[in-house]
Amino acid sequence: MPIERVESGIPGLDELLKGGVPKRNVVLLSGGPGTGKSIFGQQFLYHGLLKRQPGVLVALEEHPVQIRVNMAQFGWDVRRYESEGLFAIVDSFTAGIGEAAKHEKYVVRAVDDVQALIEVLRKAIKDLGAERVVIDSVTTLYMTKPAVARSVVMLLKRVLSGLGCTSILVSQVSVTERGFGGPGVEHAADGIIRLDLDEINGRLYRSILIYKMRGTAHSMNRHPFDITDKGIVVYPDKTLSVSRGRWVEE
Repeated sequence: MPIERVESGIPGLDELLKGGVPKRNVVLLSGGPGTGKSIFGQQFLYHGLLKRQPGVLVALEEHPVQIRVNMAQFGWDVRRYESEGLFAIVDSFTAGIGEAAKHEKYVVRAVDDVQALIEVLRKAIKDLGAERVVIDSVTTLYMTKPAVARSVVMLLKRVLSGLGCTSILVSQVSVTERGFGGPGVEHAADGIIRLDLDEINGRLYRSILIYKMRGTAHSMNRHPFDITDKGIVVYPDKTLSVSRGRWVEE
């Protein structure tokens, strides 16, 4: 039986994944600050909306109003889809405080209460019939308690996969960190994609590397990508490697 795949909507990425992300996979998208993780997640959701696939974005790091503004800068106007019941933001950032927050439909009152978050998220997914979910960022849920990182990801995975969603969990790492943002999380996720921003000889290079993806073969090379005014573009026909302390593009 052929594996069902979900188009990422990120030009070049599906070629690295041999056709897209396997359906119901929970993908950990890890990277340091400024690597484009939030843009990646938003682009994935917006592409789903264009295909009439409902999506939910869980906002843990940024005000929902700001997220809508940021997305509109790439031409991704989600308000239309919100009014159609195809898109929702779960506000786990404001705790319902402030004038703008009063207009949000899905609000998690206690930001660090994972159980409360899951209840609100489950309701949003069921209301919309959501097929795509992005949590930005999952690290916020266990930043103060790193020991629970793996169990939090496993819990989210059970809920999200069980409801039929294909999901991206944004995971923050520090610039120098080699890991994926919390002990054991790499074993809990179905896929791991790492975005990097490296400075070599005074220039910054963006690159993407797929460490694992359950259910599909994938590129084992590091590929360059750009952030354009239309979002992220990956170059599947180019690879990056370090030679004598400098990046070599092939």
